[in-house]
Amino acid sequence: MTKNPCEINYRKVAVIGCGFVGSASAFALMQSGLFSEMVLLDVDHKKAEGEAMDISHGEAYARPMKIYAGTYDDIADASIIIITAGANQKPGETRLDLVQKNVGIFKTIIPEIAKRNYQGILLIVANPVDILTYTALKLSGLPENRVIGSGTVLDTGRFREILGEHLGVDSRSVHAFIIGEHGDSELAVWSTANVAGVPINKFCELRGHFNHQEAMKRIAHDVKNAAYEIIERKKATYYGIAMAVKRICEAIVRDEKSVLPVSNMMHGAYGIEGITLSMPAIVGKNGVELQMPISLDGHEALALKASADLLKKTAADAGVEDLTK
Repeated sequence: MTKNPCEINYRKVAVIGCGFVGSASAFALMQSGLFSEMVLLDVDHKKAEGEAMDISHGEAYARPMKIYAGTYDDIADASIIIITAGANQKPGETRLDLVQKNVGIFKTIIPEIAKRNYQGILLIVANPVDILTYTALKLSGLPENRVIGSGTVLDTGRFREILGEHLGVDSRSVHAFIIGEHGDSELAVWSTANVAGVPINKFCELRGHFNHQEAMKRIAHDVKNAAYEIIERKKATYYGIAMAVKRICEAIVRDEKSVLPVSNMMHGAYGIEGITLSMPAIVGKNGVELQMPISLDGHEALALKASADLLKKTAADAGVEDLTK
């Protein structure tokens, strides 16, 4: 029987999955000062206990925070539940290769949250994040604005960092997005990319770079393949995504109304319907408030549609369309 909704504790966060990404995200959140209570869950409860103990031992040098391993009952009042649980991406494996395994894992996690009549926000981080966000939306029955994925927030950070290095400018002054799938079909939006309002190609020329097409192709390739390069070298990626998780939580907890390329539901924009993918949206205390109508050139619009079609086919093949609460 569904329980009455718990009153949300806006200073409480939960992390489900204590692998590399979950533990790194928990560590980043402990340092952030955003929350005063954090609950860690894992199928291996002792692992969750160990991570909670280890992270809590740094509290004397941070801000007061109650950190502990718990159960689903312990997270029912969390303002944000972050789900990182899932099979890891192996060398040579794409994010979409993980879909069947991780949809199966979500079938055990999301109903546990839903039956407690959860009133907060689900932040999906496990891969393939766009399809798992759609899976969580289907299984939870929560409003669309409260089920969001980390999407291409990390890819966009990589894009801006690489562009900043190429141009010799602070990456925080670079305004550019990666959109679509968080994966191989993602695309860089070059048509509106700029540095402090100066169009990207013009700024490139100010810095002595004139071979635009070659540079664009190389940079987009480096962004898209960054995770593969890291996984080949150290078997997993976790620090970058942990910072992306922290950034999304900041926007929610502080009600910043920040524009972030999170995974959210599409309803006809750019000819895309009925799938979650990464598009810039205003993110605040209620999750996704508004999807930004960014301008795309013809090539970009076609590439985004192709990315959406790939995600829809993969979701259908995995049976996600047929999932219900």
